[in-house]
Amino acid sequence: MKLIIINGPNLNLLGKREPEIYGSETFEDFFKTLQLKFPTIELSYYQSNIEGEIIDKLHEVGFDYNGIILNAAAYTHTSVGIGDAVKGITTPVVELHISNVHAREEFRHHSYIAPSAKGVIFGFGLKGYELAIQSFL
Repeated sequence: MKLIIINGPNLNLLGKREPEIYGSETFEDFFKTLQLKFPTIELSYYQSNIEGEIIDKLHEVGFDYNGIILNAAAYTHTSVGIGDAVKGITTPVVELHISNVHAREEFRHHSYIAPSAKGVIFGFGLKGYELAIQSFL
């Protein structure tokens, strides 16, 4: 099984950014833990702060992988382009958010990705990535 995690803007700051919401662990350290926990899965990781690069990555992997775990962060609520990219690929996508987006500002309650996603996971912290991986097993 071949899965990729795609993280969007500001998630490169995990471990430093608002630790009361996002925790104190870097995503790179957490990703190593995921790889050890799921040794039979070919698991890769990509992060970009640039909308077009996220779209390009979705196009690149969206026909060959078994699953995509997409945390588009703030682009979830603003990017019709990322929503259209998810709609245009055949690989199933699980939308993921570390925080509970419905407990935050109202504009975060809408997703351009969710209508085309296999499912949505939010509010479980980094554990959500593990739940997303398990959804593909």
